Amino acid sequence: MFKTRITELLGIKYPIMQGGLQNIGTPELASAVSNAGGLGTINATIYSTPKDLGNAIRKVKTLTKQPFCVNISMLPHVSVGEMTSDYFNVVVEEGVKVVETAGRNPEEYVPLLKQNGIKLIHKVPSAKLAKKAEESGADIVTIVGLECAGHPGMDEVTTIILGNKVSRTVSIPVMLGGGIVDGRGLIAAFALGAEGIVMGTRFVATEECIIHPNFKQWIVDAKENETILVQRSIKNMIRAMKNETSLKVLDMEMQGSTLEELLPVISGKRGKMCQIEGNLDGGIFAIGQAVGLIEEIKPVRKVIEDIITEAEQALKRIGSLK
Repeated sequence: MFKTRITELLGIKYPIMQGGLQNIGTPELASAVSNAGGLGTINATIYSTPKDLGNAIRKVKTLTKQPFCVNISMLPHVSVGEMTSDYFNVVVEEGVKVVETAGRNPEEYVPLLKQNGIKLIHKVPSAKLAKKAEESGADIVTIVGLECAGHPGMDEVTTIILGNKVSRTVSIPVMLGGGIVDGRGLIAAFALGAEGIVMGTRFVATEECIIHPNFKQWIVDAKENETILVQRSIKNMIRAMKNETSLKVLDMEMQGSTLEELLPVISGKRGKMCQIEGNLDGGIFAIGQAVGLIEEIKPVRKVIEDIITEAEQALKRIGSLK
């Protein structure tokens, strides 16, 4: 059930994708999602060298025989020393079949991916950029709204508007994310014209996620109003847990702090260490408003099974409406 162009293109059972999840998009989590019928994702930014990424890809292959994705986030502009091209070469060498990109337009890598039969998913924050991704050769476009964890678009448009708009703007399949954690969200995405969903926050609160249990429990206990938008002033806005650090960042921004002044506080290394140690207040932790809908830490397979069951129930309810 729920066969779409996305399930056909990617060779997966359910149109459900795990987001990149920065430091916690690991082989263990990705393989669990793929084994449960979705599309698991490992994040290239976790790995400091192409060799390390190659090792991670091979590890995923020992844990699942199902399709999986490698997320490659690119800086807005090409910079000296970045390893983007090296990461794409590793993906090709290791026989990965699906790549998700974000950041700048991936058009320079499209010929390489097409020549090697690799499907390209490109993540965008607006309908205009979704159209550009389609024109550049993306097979699928992911659109995420203001509710999402991590980086929503600076225009601050919600998932329901973006999903509706983008599905009318492009002819390639659309994957929708931002505030979606369950079967009702899946059916809502279908109604808006999308053909699949991408989830990040829901997969953090799973048994297979490597993040410290303190963060998982916080997600279960949190309400939908316990996230905050910060880093607007440096045009790198992020939705994060409302904690001591994010509130400090917001205050610093209101006081006119520069990027150089903010960097020690918003450091990714600092946040990663907190996620390992279980320190809920020591760093920026990207998380979506969907925390208000998550009530239990579950195995990944149970998360996906429950989504499909609830989606079927939602369809029956809609079918009964007069």
